[in-house]
Amino acid sequence: MTIARLFIFSLLAVTAFAEPAKVAVLDKATLPAPTVQRDDEGEIVIKSAAEGTTVLYTLDGSDPIANSNPYLAPIFLPWGGHLKARAFSADRKVMSEVVERKLNPAPGFSARPSTVIPVTQDRSWPSYDWQKRHEALVASVQKQKPALLFIGDSITHFFGGEKLDLPLRGPNTWDEFYAPRNAANIGFGWDKTENVLWRLTHGEIDNIEPKVAVVMIGTNNTGTCPAGEIVEGITAICQTLNQKLQNTKILLLAIFPRGAPDNPARPKIAEINAALSKLDGKDNVTFLDIGPKFLQPDGTISKDIMPDLLHPNEKGYRIWAEAMEPTLKKLLGE
Repeated sequence: MTIARLFIFSLLAVTAFAEPAKVAVLDKATLPAPTVQRDDEGEIVIKSAAEGTTVLYTLDGSDPIANSNPYLAPIFLPWGGHLKARAFSADRKVMSEVVERKLNPAPGFSARPSTVIPVTQDRSWPSYDWQKRHEALVASVQKQKPALLFIGDSITHFFGGEKLDLPLRGPNTWDEFYAPRNAANIGFGWDKTENVLWRLTHGEIDNIEPKVAVVMIGTNNTGTCPAGEIVEGITAICQTLNQKLQNTKILLLAIFPRGAPDNPARPKIAEINAALSKLDGKDNVTFLDIGPKFLQPDGTISKDIMPDLLHPNEKGYRIWAEAMEPTLKKLLGE
């Protein structure tokens, strides 16, 4: 068993963007279907029979389309699942037939929620190249050796740091508060907990030792996942960090409020945050809820700080930074 598989085994044994429209694939299938092999330990290898193609897969039984999960590395899936895969041309307009595998859990394993199973994503392909950002950040983080690490979805991605793709919305605040502290931003647009888990176990935090990792993730799971499963995913991320970065303190932020006061995500986020607060003081985790700082007395979010009621602008990011600063200073030993 490889080190990566041993790590995922031990992790699971213990234990934002809005969704874009799906990209249609219009061309008739002309490519040969990929092959799927699973060994006795639950590792799945998918191979395309045609050069210059991309293999996309799903684990929920749906047919892969042009913005499904790209196959970038063997998939460790001992707890079973419903895998479907197909090959696509480089422009993802030509596709193969679907290969399907209904996998029973390996001995000693049981089914797990999607929130804790590491997977890639391409929800906004081709406007957002998730694989390209991952590869660029692996190289960048290895070179930078950050002392402070920000981990999350688009809300984190837009804050600041190295500009690799999308425009940044809080760069002035970032440059004032975090650039002098040698901070790196590995937030990814459209990420869910399972996507963060894949990134953390595929190179993004290898061979580094930041003093503090700031984590804020989960809002993109709220539309489809129960609160308890989202908590499991966030807990798994903290466990991953605690195992791979044993000397790093984890500053776990509550999921920020989103939408209007009657948004159905609001009560689910409150339930998630209440559960996450119980992680405070355990396994290098400090929990901090700064969500109220973004709310008016009547519970509304001003578009002056979050124009889309989800992603802060420069003014909103300053509220974030100032609210987090006392706790962050303490954790950094400043």
